[in-house]
Amino acid sequence: MATTEPTTEPTSARTVLPGRPPFTVDDLLKFPDDGNRYELFNGSLLVSPAPTPLHQRVIFRLQRILDDASPPELEPLSTVNLRVSAKDFYIPDLVVVPMACTDQVGLMFSPEHVLLAVEIVSPSTQMRDRAFKTEAYAAAGIPVYWRVELDEGPVLYAYELDGDAYGPPSAHKAGTVADLAEPFSVSFDPAALN
Repeated sequence: MATTEPTTEPTSARTVLPGRPPFTVDDLLKFPDDGNRYELFNGSLLVSPAPTPLHQRVIFRLQRILDDASPPELEPLSTVNLRVSAKDFYIPDLVVVPMACTDQVGLMFSPEHVLLAVEIVSPSTQMRDRAFKTEAYAAAGIPVYWRVELDEGPVLYAYELDGDAYGPPSAHKAGTVADLAEPFSVSFDPAALN
């Protein structure tokens, strides 16, 4: 599933999706390449537009920071497919995975491959990224989740798994250095993401 540039031209065309709710990952693979990002939560379809240029810039800059700091056996990747179950499928903005998994994975990663999931909050995904993804990634057993709030300066909220839920996040504001230990040691000022 690739994304295309969204259009601002009004259109009367409608996208007809194959299958019926509740959707499965197999249904999702038959969806058209219409520029939207399709995710599933318990068979319910979550649709968001392609990321804006600012959103993409933040993903790129954070990916570079993580790539520079990561040990050679780990690597950050952007917008990968994450299959949690037959009815749960997500596309995190960034993940950190073992390089050996990247060499073996075909189309989709499994939660056990993902050491860190990152979401850059945008107006169209804020409720999803702040609450839903936090719970979903914890339930999937992803050890670390970072949420970047651009409207706050930016601020990086770092969550670590504590049992089957994330503990309270540590907040790292622009203008201060975030010293993070998981999934590996990395230090940066969130202001560098803008």
